[in-house]
Amino acid sequence: MSSFRIPISLVTDRLSSGMARFQNTSISARYNTLRPLSEFFDFRRMSKPANLGEAQTRISYNLGQFSSNYLLVFVLLSIYAIITNLPLLFLIVVIVAGVYGIGRLEGRDLQVGNFRATTSQLWGTLGITGFILAILSAPFETLFWLIGASALTILGHASFLDRPIENAFAEETV
Repeated sequence: MSSFRIPISLVTDRLSSGMARFQNTSISARYNTLRPLSEFFDFRRMSKPANLGEAQTRISYNLGQFSSNYLLVFVLLSIYAIITNLPLLFLIVVIVAGVYGIGRLEGRDLQVGNFRATTSQLWGTLGITGFILAILSAPFETLFWLIGASALTILGHASFLDRPIENAFAEETV
């Protein structure tokens, strides 16, 4: 039996180049590339793709055209997921407040009355508390929901939104 080998370098090279391009863009540059809502929700261009090849072509085109809009959709879904999962929201608030509070001590011990706690004790307590709250808040469930909802929304939109007429004719050769 021969083994099936996946060229991992092909996937990782593509992801690293895509992430490098994404990291080099500022928020203002991303905001400037947002497409207008009238173009993003152009119902006249919505149609079912005829086959898988056409769906792939549409997805490839629309991911390039609406990448900033899709990033905004992902951010909005993330905010919705965090707000609707109150234990996860509480966990985030506790962790952020704990890190901020320990940082404000600037390496000094915490002294409250006769009680004294070192910085390492505070970090340990925050870590254990965060771990217990993380178990109760089901962050992986929220993460998987976010991945599924984003994929369904973004790929659904990208596959059903047809390219503009001008672009469809520009690629054809006579």
